[in-house]
Amino acid sequence: MRRLFRTSAAAAALLLAASLAACSGGAGATDTPAATGSAPELSGTLTVFAAASLQQTFTQLAATFEKENPKAKVSLSFDGSSTLVSQITQGAPADAFASADQATMAKLENAKMAAGTPAIFATNILTIVVPPGNPANIKTFADLGRPGVKVVVCAAQVPCGAAAKSDEAGAGVVVKPVSEELNVTSVLGKVTSGEADAGLVYVTDATTAGNKVKAIPLKLAHPTVNKYPITAVSTSKNQELAKAFIALVTGPSGQKVLGDAGFGAP
Repeated sequence: MRRLFRTSAAAAALLLAASLAACSGGAGATDTPAATGSAPELSGTLTVFAAASLQQTFTQLAATFEKENPKAKVSLSFDGSSTLVSQITQGAPADAFASADQATMAKLENAKMAAGTPAIFATNILTIVVPPGNPANIKTFADLGRPGVKVVVCAAQVPCGAAAKSDEAGAGVVVKPVSEELNVTSVLGKVTSGEADAGLVYVTDATTAGNKVKAIPLKLAHPTVNKYPITAVSTSKNQELAKAFIALVTGPSGQKVLGDAGFGAP
């Protein structure tokens, strides 16, 4: 009986030691990032190519993104969507691309360079803008077709130009522009500088320009609505940064910034 007691005591001691060792190992495991569930901090430079009409909003959102991710930087490149997609498919190092229409985004998808399905994050329509004082006395869309009126529009291959052509056809208006620009910013610039009597730009561009222009609605029953998609570029080495920025754009804070600028909901 004495030998049995000693054997049982020894076994109990071994079990207690094993239990203490296990507890010690478990405590150490909780100190690792995997156990705590903490995600690695985003860092690096994110290059975003975006339609010219997004300059104000994306500049603001880039600042927000950098504030939320102190080790990350955002490099922005704005131009006509068709120009940007051509640059990307020819090898320009972009991490994310935001287009002013789906047709242009489709070119990136057809080139197998869109990482996943692009997300629609905003909508936009066109309006007429004229210089303060409206020297050509533009009142309606039809007035843009009057002889002698100097009108500036986007080129047809650019989303704002394609929308203009669609609106003209829908309204039965024939516009003979004195200049066709490769992005909407250039159209707005020619109107604000007094080089043109009128221009067709997005509602958001007219809002951004403030008192530098006067906006005149097209008043169409079925205006052309451009849907803005955004995607990470498949060749990007910064996929996590791109996904995080896209989440900001499509999330509540991004949508508020876009809505305040005059963009429509997706």
